[in-house]
Amino acid sequence: MDINQLTGEVIGAAIEVHKTLGPGLLESAYEECLCFELQQKKILFERQKPLPVEYKQVKLDCGYRLDLLIPDRLIIELKACDAILPIHEAQLLTYLKLTGIKTGLLINFNVALLKEGIKRLVL
Repeated sequence: MDINQLTGEVIGAAIEVHKTLGPGLLESAYEECLCFELQQKKILFERQKPLPVEYKQVKLDCGYRLDLLIPDRLIIELKACDAILPIHEAQLLTYLKLTGIKTGLLINFNVALLKEGIKRLVL
C-alpha cells in the first residue's frame, strides 16, 4: 500500500471513530477506538512507542512517546483540544526528524467536523 492510500485508510478510520463518538472525550478514548479500527483494517501499528532523543551521539530517554506508529511509514499524533496549534505541528515535525519517517498525521478529535482537525505533514 502506498503512503497516500495508507493515510487515506487511517483518515477513514479516524472519521469512523469521530462519527461514532463525536467531540468532547479524552484523547485516550479516541486512541483506543482508532486502534480498534486500524486492527479491523489489518493495518499493523505500534502504540505509545518510546522515542529517545539523540543528543551528541547519546540516546536519552526523555519520556517522549509516539501515539501511533506504522513502522517506517507513518506517525499519527492524536489530540483532543480546542485547536491545533503551531506547537502541535512543531512536535510532529520533530518526531518525523528524530525517526527519519517522512509522513505524519496530526488528528484533533475535538472538532465538529473531523476534516477540520486533520493535518498531514511531510518532510
